[in-house]
Amino acid sequence: MPRIALVTCRSGEQVAEDRDLPVLVRALGEAGAEASAVAWDDPAVEWAGFDLAVIRSTWDYSWRVAEFTAWADRCGEATRLLNPAGVVRWNTDKRYLGDLAAAGVPVVPTRYVAPGEPADLPEDQEYVIKPASGAGARYAARYAPGERDGALRHLARLHAEGFTAMVQPYLRAVDTAGERAVQYFGGQLLHASRKGAVLAPGTAYDERKVAHPGLEPWTPTRAELAVAEQALAAVPARAGELLYARVDLVDGEDGRPRVMELELIEPNLFLFLHPRSVPEVVARVLAASR
Repeated sequence: MPRIALVTCRSGEQVAEDRDLPVLVRALGEAGAEASAVAWDDPAVEWAGFDLAVIRSTWDYSWRVAEFTAWADRCGEATRLLNPAGVVRWNTDKRYLGDLAAAGVPVVPTRYVAPGEPADLPEDQEYVIKPASGAGARYAARYAPGERDGALRHLARLHAEGFTAMVQPYLRAVDTAGERAVQYFGGQLLHASRKGAVLAPGTAYDERKVAHPGLEPWTPTRAELAVAEQALAAVPARAGELLYARVDLVDGEDGRPRVMELELIEPNLFLFLHPRSVPEVVARVLAASR
């Protein structure tokens, strides 16, 4: 009977409910595993006692990156951790989009503004500012060219908290075509979903957002799958190291899909929306625990 840790975080005001977690604990138990949900920062957990630790909903990691990556290193030394610590460390910093772009992957154009660097904000289009380490649209906001003063205050807050900021054009197709999440498990396409725009005009950066508005099942196009697979092929890790991945896509001004984010740490699987995917996820997790 394999012992499997489904790694989550402690509940809190800024932490969403993981609706997948009880489903997976129950399904893995019914399949013959001893599965439990454990918080990554619980000092009482003996990680070496598990055959496999699968990161699922460590949704507080983005404001505790140094602690989290240090934990991933320790956990990966004690047992098999998926996704592995090296992938986790690379994926915590969204400057990975630059790595993908360098590999020829179409991504949302991104400029990074580190603390102390001058702010060169767009003057002719809407744009988005968000932290290079973030999740759930935390500290993200959308600005019109005439909202420079508010954008500068946003940048100052990010820099005061030690974050490098990302500045991206707001791609207008998000408002009509939405954002598509293409999910892989065990190296194979699992399912896909689509959600509406997260960043409404005038919403403050420090206001809590609905991370997945209007979520619905989606059948990915050939173009979307091609970009998603191109992004996964560019990850600096052996293909067999990735248990799961979610590629978030939006349409560029040319109508072609671009990578907005590549989620390799703790992507929501949306199993409540895709219950038929549960047996496949369970089978892949059990195979990884052997």
